Amino acid sequence: MRRVYDMRIHADTDRGDRDCPDEIRSTISCCLKATRFEHPTPFSMDNCMGRMIVSKRDRCSPQFAFLALMLSFTVQAATQQVESIPVPGTKAFPESITSTSDGVLFVGRVGDGGIVRVKPHTAESTVFVQPGAAGSRSILGVFADEASSTLWACSNDLSALGGSVAGSDTRSALKSFDLGTGDAKRSFSLPRSHAFCNDITVDGKGSVYVTDSANPAILKLSAGATTFDVFAQDSAFSPPQSGGAGLDGIAFGSDGNLYVTTYMAGELLRVEVKDGKAGSITKLSGKHHLHFPDALRTLGNNSFLLIEGSGRLDRVVIRGDTFAITAIHDGFVTPTSVTQIGTTAWVSEGQLAFFFDPSKKSLSPSLPFRIYAVPLRKEDSK
Repeated sequence: MRRVYDMRIHADTDRGDRDCPDEIRSTISCCLKATRFEHPTPFSMDNCMGRMIVSKRDRCSPQFAFLALMLSFTVQAATQQVESIPVPGTKAFPESITSTSDGVLFVGRVGDGGIVRVKPHTAESTVFVQPGAAGSRSILGVFADEASSTLWACSNDLSALGGSVAGSDTRSALKSFDLGTGDAKRSFSLPRSHAFCNDITVDGKGSVYVTDSANPAILKLSAGATTFDVFAQDSAFSPPQSGGAGLDGIAFGSDGNLYVTTYMAGELLRVEVKDGKAGSITKLSGKHHLHFPDALRTLGNNSFLLIEGSGRLDRVVIRGDTFAITAIHDGFVTPTSVTQIGTTAWVSEGQLAFFFDPSKKSLSPSLPFRIYAVPLRKEDSK
């Protein structure tokens, strides 16, 4: 499954015509954030690419539109070979996953909204943060910050696509919840009206950083602050054309610098951090071309777990201005995020084509939605 972001402020039409078969060149205009597509393996995303256009004119709620490519209705996922735990909700569409040191998982839901807590040892899954809490709508990025006992979450209004309508928010926002109880703490709107909160990380001083997928900017919410600052903004964060999804995954490396992925461009970049300020921005090079890099999670010794929307869980190691990729597990159907507990990587599958593609609205995703446990070799877990 491939994920293609197609963000628009108004619902005009566009085509992703890069050698795609006619039957999958349909463009559906409606408001959204992102979409992932299903396909039977093997499949090369070099043959198909979606793109996004951001307009400064009219808006439609929730301010985005998407390009959906119908690739397949039947998919045999390699993830059937690994242990899995169901995620509650017939419209869960899990997008992000995080964990705490005691081995508890938290999963954000795009369709049903709210955040699910999972205890892997017992396979117990419960709705921890209720849909609509603190005005939230569809939940994307989630991050467990144990130092402040806070569960951070990105909320975006995808109600026009059938996402949660339990909350009242119409703008993209960062939400904070109590990590122990799930009770709502605060809500912080992103500074631009056409923003899209995607993924989250936190530094050692408690400042929160989020990627804005609709704008080429990393935002920073300093500890104790009530509004965001632009931490870093650069054309390198932009998509490869005049549209498309830019920033996505974000994580600090063991060198203290910040690393981000750009989804459509398939890039991995380093933002040098000096005294809490952004320094030089470097686009890293590697022999492996990243196919829709998504979530990025810190391992150690300047290595990371990385999700490729093409279906892979990778280990990426930074060496100077280059990176090296080792595939850990391939064949996932719409992998959206990853988190590590000991020697296990937990991967969320979204099946988001059934959420974003109107032609699939009468069809049902494979239920229940699931998260998957991938054993990590010793060399892949550090």
